[in-house]
Amino acid sequence: MAPARRDCSGWEMLLPTGCLLLSVLLFHPALAKVCNDRTKHGQDNSWFARDGENLPIMVLMPMNESALMSSISQGIEPAVQLAIQHIRESRKYSFSLITKIYDTECDNAKGLRAFFDAICYGPKHLMIFGGVCPSVTSIIAESLEGWNLVQLSFAATTPVLADKKKYPNFFRTVPSDNAVNPAVVKFLTYYNWSRVGTLTQDVQRFSEVRNDLTNELEKADIQIADTESFSNDPCVNVKKLKDNDVRIIIGQFDENLASKVFCCAYNLNMFGSKYQWIIPGWYQGNWWEQANSTNCTTKKLLTAMEGYISVDFEPLSARQIKGISGRTPKEYEREYSRELQQKGVEASKFHGFAYDGIWVIAKTFTRVMELLRRKQQQNTYHNFTVDDREVGKLVLDVMNETNFFGVTGQVMFRNGERMGTIKFNQFQEGQEVKVGEYNAIADVLDLINNSIRFQGVEPPKDRTFVRLQRRHINVPLYSILSTITILGMLMAGAFLFFNIKNRNHRLIKMSSPYMNNLIILGGMLSYASIFLFGLDGGFVSDKEFETLCTVRTWILIVGYTTAFGAMFAKTWRVHAIFKNVKMKKKIIKDQKLLIIVGGMLLIDLCILICWQIVDPLKRTVEEYSLEADPQGRDIAIRPFLEHCENTHMTIWLGIVYAYKGLLMLFGCFLAWETRNVSIPALNDSKYIGMSVYNVGIMCIIGAAVSFLTRDQPNVQFCIVALVIIFCSTITLCLVFVPKFITMRTNPDAATQNRRLKFTQNQKKEDSKTSTSVTSVNQANTSRLDGLQTDNHRLRMRITELDKELEEVTMQLQDTPEKTPYIKQNHYPDANNILSIRNFTDGKDGEKSILKNHLEQKPQAQWGSMDPSRINRGPLEDINSPEHIQRRLSLQLPILHHAYLPSIGGVDASCTSPNGSPGSSPRHRHMPPSYRVMVSGL
Repeated sequence: MAPARRDCSGWEMLLPTGCLLLSVLLFHPALAKVCNDRTKHGQDNSWFARDGENLPIMVLMPMNESALMSSISQGIEPAVQLAIQHIRESRKYSFSLITKIYDTECDNAKGLRAFFDAICYGPKHLMIFGGVCPSVTSIIAESLEGWNLVQLSFAATTPVLADKKKYPNFFRTVPSDNAVNPAVVKFLTYYNWSRVGTLTQDVQRFSEVRNDLTNELEKADIQIADTESFSNDPCVNVKKLKDNDVRIIIGQFDENLASKVFCCAYNLNMFGSKYQWIIPGWYQGNWWEQANSTNCTTKKLLTAMEGYISVDFEPLSARQIKGISGRTPKEYEREYSRELQQKGVEASKFHGFAYDGIWVIAKTFTRVMELLRRKQQQNTYHNFTVDDREVGKLVLDVMNETNFFGVTGQVMFRNGERMGTIKFNQFQEGQEVKVGEYNAIADVLDLINNSIRFQGVEPPKDRTFVRLQRRHINVPLYSILSTITILGMLMAGAFLFFNIKNRNHRLIKMSSPYMNNLIILGGMLSYASIFLFGLDGGFVSDKEFETLCTVRTWILIVGYTTAFGAMFAKTWRVHAIFKNVKMKKKIIKDQKLLIIVGGMLLIDLCILICWQIVDPLKRTVEEYSLEADPQGRDIAIRPFLEHCENTHMTIWLGIVYAYKGLLMLFGCFLAWETRNVSIPALNDSKYIGMSVYNVGIMCIIGAAVSFLTRDQPNVQFCIVALVIIFCSTITLCLVFVPKFITMRTNPDAATQNRRLKFTQNQKKEDSKTSTSVTSVNQANTSRLDGLQTDNHRLRMRITELDKELEEVTMQLQDTPEKTPYIKQNHYPDANNILSIRNFTDGKDGEKSILKNHLEQKPQAQWGSMDPSRINRGPLEDINSPEHIQRRLSLQLPILHHAYLPSIGGVDASCTSPNGSPGSSPRHRHMPPSYRVMVSGL
C-alpha cells in the first residue's frame, strides 16, 4: 500500500477516495475484472478466430475545452478517424477498429476515474491509445502490466516514460523530449563544437532532458563548460555563461522565459557572430510577441534571436514517398486539412503521430491474430484457449517489431521509444526556416545546402580560441644591437692587437700587458653574452633555451670578474708598492696577479656550480591577460614570455650581487688609495674610479629598469644590451685610449715627471753619468725612474751654480789682489770632494760624505800665496793650479751650502757653510728607497 500512497499523495486531499481507488486499480486488478465480468458484454478470447470483428480501443485524452492541452486532442480526432477510414479502405485487414474516447481532462483523479470506468463498464479493450498529459499518462502507464494491456501514446513526450523498468507496457509514436539530444550532439559534432554550456529552466521536464543531454555529451567527448539553472530571472545565469566564455549555449526553457533569456542576451551582447543559441523547437508561432514580458522591445528581441537553432521532432516526413496507407505525407496532409475544415477545429502538431499510431495498432492486431490462429491450428486436437496475459505479451512483442514508413517517416521502436526524425530550424529575418533533419534510425544528419546563415563569415567558435603569441625580441632591434656589439668586439680586438704588438714598449710593459689582455678578454665575454640574451624560443627549442639560460649567465659573470678582477689586481700592486710602510724592496710579478684573478674566478665558479647543482635555471612561461585580435578575427591573443628562473632566484642573485658589489668596493678603495701616484704608466686609479662609477650607476639603473620592464622583452633586451655595451666599452676605452694617445703623441711621457722637460742632449748626458738601477720588478723600475728624475733636477741645479761660480771666477781674475787669503793647503781638500758618490752604499752614506767635507780642518791661513805666481798674466794663469785651487776654494762651500738642503742637509737659509748639518730642521735620514748615485759633481 505504500507505493499507492506515494503516487496519490498529490491529490488525495482533493479526492478522499482517490488513494483507495488507485490501490484497487493498480494492485487488485482481479476486483476490477469482477466488475467487468458482471457487465457481461459478450467478449471472450476467441476474437482472433473470426473475421470482421470489431476490436475496441480505449482512447484517453482531454476533450473538455477548459482542460489543459485540450487543443491537442481536438485536432487529433480527425486524424484518428481518417486513419480508421484508410484502414477500412485498404481491405487488407479482417477487422474493424472501434475507438472509444474517455476524457481525462488532464487531471489525475478524473483521468483515473475515466480509466476505471473504461475497464469496469466498457468493452474488453485490447489496447489503450492516447495519453497526452504527462502526469495522467504516467500514473496509468505504471499499472498496465497488471491489466495485461499495452498503451500507445501519440503526444506524451516526457522523458520519464522512457523508463522501461517502471513503464514496460508503454509505447509512443512521438519521439520523447530526449530524442532531440542525439540530434543535438550530431549537430555539434558536424561543426566541430566540443565545448558547450547549458541553460535550463528549473522544471522537472527540462531537468530530465538536461541530464540525458549531459550523458550524451560525455559519450561524444564534448566538454560542458558550464551548467546553469534558473527559476525566474535568467540574467545572472546568462552572465555566468559569458564569464565562462561559453559560446555555444543549449537552452531548455519554455517560451514564456525564452523572451527573458534573449533580452538578457541582448543586454550582455551575447548574440551575433560569436554566439550560437540552440533552443527547443516546439514553441508556438510568434511566441516572442505573445510571451514578451520583458523591458526589451520586439526589435531588440529579434536582434538577439537572429540565427538561433531550434530542435524538435518532424511532424510530417519531408520524403514524398507513399507509405503504408498508400499516400504520401503531402497527400495525407491535404486530406487532414479538409477534415479540419469540415469540423472547424485547429490542427494539432501531433496529428501525424496519431495517424501512424492507428496504423501501428492495426498492424499489431493483424500480426497477433496470425500468431494466435497459427497456434490454434497447431492445437486442433485440444480446445485452444488463450488468456489475457498471453495476449498482452504477444502484443508487446509484436509492437517491438514494428517497422513501416508512415506519414511521420519510418515508424520503428527501440525499447518502446520511437526512432523518429528530428528537424533543425533556424531563425532568419523574423521567421523559422528548416535547415536540416536528423534520422535517428540511420544516425545521419542531413543539412540543406547553404540554408544555415551564420552571422559571421564562418560558424561561431565554441570558445574564444586563444592563440599563444610569444613576446619575442624584434629582429631589427636584435640586428642593430648585434651590430653594435660586433663593433665593440672589433674595438676590443684592436686593443688586444695594440697591447700584444707593443707589449715590450716601456709604456705598455709598465702597465702589465698580461693583465690588459685579461681586461680585454672579460670585455669580449661580456659582449658575447648580448648575443645569447637576444635568443628566445622563436630561435631555439625549449631544451636549448634552458641551456642558454645557464650559458649566458656564466659568460656574463665570468666576463665581469675577469675584466674588473684584472684591473683591480693591477691597482692592488701599485698600492702594495707605494703604500709599503717598511720601504722594503717588494717584487710582485704578474704570476701573482694571475693567481689573484684566478681566485676571484674560483669564487665565481663555486657560486655558479652550486647554483647549477642545487637550483638550476629553468625555462618558465609567464602568460598575460587576453588581448583582442588586432585583425578583428574571432580569436583572442594570449601573450606569453619566456624567463630563466628557478625556485630561489632571489637568493642566488643576492649572492652574486653581494660578491660583485664587494669587488667593486674593493676596487674603489684601491683607486682612492693610489690616487696620488703620479706615474701614468703605473697608476690607472683615475680611470678605474671612472669605470667603477659608470658601471655601478649603469648596473643599478639597468637592473631596476630591467625588472620593471620584464613583460616588455624588447625594452628589457635593449636596456640590458646597452648597459653591457656601455660598461664594457667605457671600461676598455678608459684603460687603453689614454695609452694609445700617449704612444702617439709622447712615448716617453709615461716615465717623466710632468713638471720637468729635458732636451735630447741632457738625456744623453744623463745616460752616460747615471748609474743603471735594475729591478726584476716593474714597480721597482718605476720607483727608480722617479729617483732618477730627482737626480736630474739636482744636477741641473749644480750646473746652474757652477755657471754662477764661473762668473765669479772671471771677476776674480780681474782682481788678483783679493786672492792672497786663499791658502795653499786647500788643494788636497779639493781633490777629495771632486765627486760625491755611494749614496746607495749604506743607510748614512749621504751624511758620511758631507760630514767628512764639513769636518776638514784648515791647513793654511787665508792670504798666504806663492810669490812666484803673482806676477803672471791673467791669460796665462786662468787654468793654472793656483787659479783652480782658488776657484775650488770658493765653489765647494757654496756647493755644500746649496746642495745639502736638497738631500736633507742644512737648510738653505743657513748663513754659514761650515754650520753643522744636524742643526738644521731639514736634516734627516733619507729613506733607503730614495738612494741614488750622483757623480760628476
